[in-house]
Amino acid sequence: MTEMPHVRGRLTPNRPLSELTWLRVGGPADWLFQPADLDDLRAFLATLPADVAVFPMGVGSNLIVRDGGLRAVVIRLGRGFNRIEVEGNRVTAGAAALDAHVAKKAADAGLDLTFLRTIPGSIGGAVRMNAGCYGSYTADVLVEAQAVTRAGESVTLSPDDLRFAYRHSDLPEGWVLTSATLEAPQGNPAALHTRMEDQLAKRDATQPTGDRSAGSTFRNPAGFSSTGRADDVHDLKAWKVIDDAGLRGARQGGAQMSEKHPNFLINTGDATAADLEGLGEAVRKKVYAQSGITLEWEIMRVGDVGRVD
Repeated sequence: MTEMPHVRGRLTPNRPLSELTWLRVGGPADWLFQPADLDDLRAFLATLPADVAVFPMGVGSNLIVRDGGLRAVVIRLGRGFNRIEVEGNRVTAGAAALDAHVAKKAADAGLDLTFLRTIPGSIGGAVRMNAGCYGSYTADVLVEAQAVTRAGESVTLSPDDLRFAYRHSDLPEGWVLTSATLEAPQGNPAALHTRMEDQLAKRDATQPTGDRSAGSTFRNPAGFSSTGRADDVHDLKAWKVIDDAGLRGARQGGAQMSEKHPNFLINTGDATAADLEGLGEAVRKKVYAQSGITLEWEIMRVGDVGRVD
């Protein structure tokens, strides 16, 4: 077994990941590292053998870990990385800070980051996946992000460095985001909080928030303008093409496409990762046969398919 660096945080071998993901599936990681602070993270990555894979993990809200687990060190940031600070019209949040908490603290200060309120995840994940809703995206408000490279060096990344696209950023493999600074327009605190409450009510009315899910399963297909140019308005909705293919409520093992919102893949109680991913692939196949549209996964899927004894 590879000799691991000394740490001040927690380093756990053969750590099951199912309890750390919203879908509650997945095998173990070779190691789970929870750094005590930034210096601990930097020192660990600087001395970790270069052939050991690193997988940064947030709160597991947009993730399927396959049943065979991950042959990697999973890095999960905690309390040392969840501070939220407001200065002027800028909010700096640790990568482990929850999107909802950032939105609420910004609103308290009269800053409008309300689009983050209903996004299930942390700021690190929001930057990594350019999370967004209601027509706003993380790329619209990001000033800069801080990260630690696979070699243990601290770097500052601009939006240009990250090359944002729809649900995507170009973060090098093994780099760990540690914080982000966002610039927000001003607003009335009471009005901002009221807007967020309205957003929550709308979400709860239309999405299966009480079920084990990972949010939207597939990205919305790109829309097309009258000239035939693909654009970013995403007029086509993934839930609609799934519904049109007769797949609302479709099941495989313990996995189901939600009856309430057919673009939500849910664990009904005893699903394996193979059930969930298999149902998703079956949906993609049938939607393509029905409409010629290729759905792209929004949920990240990682790890080995086979089970580890």
